[in-house]
Amino acid sequence: MNDKPILLVEDNPMDVDLTVRALARRNLINPILVARDGQEALDWIPRWEAGETLPVVVLLDLKLPKVSGLEVLRQLKSHPTLQPIPVVVLTSSSEDRDIQTAYEYGANSYIVKPVDFLKFVDVAAHIDLY
Repeated sequence: MNDKPILLVEDNPMDVDLTVRALARRNLINPILVARDGQEALDWIPRWEAGETLPVVVLLDLKLPKVSGLEVLRQLKSHPTLQPIPVVVLTSSSEDRDIQTAYEYGANSYIVKPVDFLKFVDVAAHIDLY
């Protein structure tokens, strides 16, 4: 049984709900932590350094209030303890610049958000791989 959490960094409540339902449909039993903006995501770093359970994967939106998703990604991947955690960028942006920067910063996957729920369940299946 895997009790390591999944950190979902997403500011859109509908996307949070959609993601949680899609993961549940895939029978993922991991607890889901939600950070509603980039700063909330970065606030987890000292908690992890203090010994809280590291997430098994981070699902990261790029278009976030306060601190951008790319900056969150850069900070996570430049932190020695957090570097091995897979980060899946889950965003509506299909801009080449965003994709290239995300991979340069160490993203493990870049998935452009579908709006259709069943397509989203397929995306959740890929998250299963981590």
